Amino acid sequence: MYVPQSSGDLLADRRYRYAEACLAEGDAAACADLAAQAVEIAPRYAPAWLLLGRAREALFAATREAAEREAALAAYGTARGLDPEDRIGAGLHLARLGMGEGAALTPAYVRALFDGYAPRFERHLVEGLRYVGPALVAEVLPAAPARFEAALDLGCGTGLAGAALAHRTGRLTGVDLSPAMLAQACAKGCYDRLVAAELGAFLRDEPAESADLCLAADVFIYCADLAPILAGIARVLRPGGWAAFTIQSPPEGEADPPVRLGTDGRYAHADAHVLAAAGAAGLAVRVLREATVRFEGGRPVPGRIAALQPVLG
Repeated sequence: MYVPQSSGDLLADRRYRYAEACLAEGDAAACADLAAQAVEIAPRYAPAWLLLGRAREALFAATREAAEREAALAAYGTARGLDPEDRIGAGLHLARLGMGEGAALTPAYVRALFDGYAPRFERHLVEGLRYVGPALVAEVLPAAPARFEAALDLGCGTGLAGAALAHRTGRLTGVDLSPAMLAQACAKGCYDRLVAAELGAFLRDEPAESADLCLAADVFIYCADLAPILAGIARVLRPGGWAAFTIQSPPEGEADPPVRLGTDGRYAHADAHVLAAAGAAGLAVRVLREATVRFEGGRPVPGRIAALQPVLG
């Protein structure tokens, strides 16, 4: 997460650090008191407002007092107003309290998150979370064609999916919001082109019918509505091309609402949403099956692996 180095006031910074330590130790009341002191000293320091919101949210969770929820919403709202790009993720906290879910994860927040995460990303994902997204994407693709001449790795991260499928691609392009993640991907040597961009904007700028394959491994968990992304994929795919991606699914039997933001900060998409978005984009769903992409807390996270093709008209 992006956090400015200083509020500009040493006393406010000290209060902020003490407040962080209190929250880490489970003392939300002390955190709230110290964070309130920090914002009184430095009222334009957005991270202190965010921390105050987290403390009030923790107190609301413990007491269920409506006043604590309102105080949390007010603090998060102030943090969001002070940071228009929302690099610190106030929108995510607002969404968790039922406010403003549509703008929960901004590109600036995701970029900042993964710029900081990049150096330990692969080790944490593969060893800690037992992540197998690239293998699932490779597995779901048909044996023919043996080679996809032009492939796009959407949300390529450090290049795990690209490396897994490099032997089946001709020209491979990776796109990601995070320059730090792209630097890791570049070191793998499997990409012909790497682009720092938001997925929707990237797909709009690519030539129509220019790709034979679009990959998205564990990327759509950061996208609320899949319809515009799948529409962009449909536009760039050539007739007969393939798209393959993973999604996180709601718990079994909980398909409503069709898109939900979980406490883990990731979006889960019900099958109905995927099917509707694919149909609207003119993509035929060839595969949509259960898959465990990763584990959290030692437990499998419900998910799906999908493979789609443009509908031939």
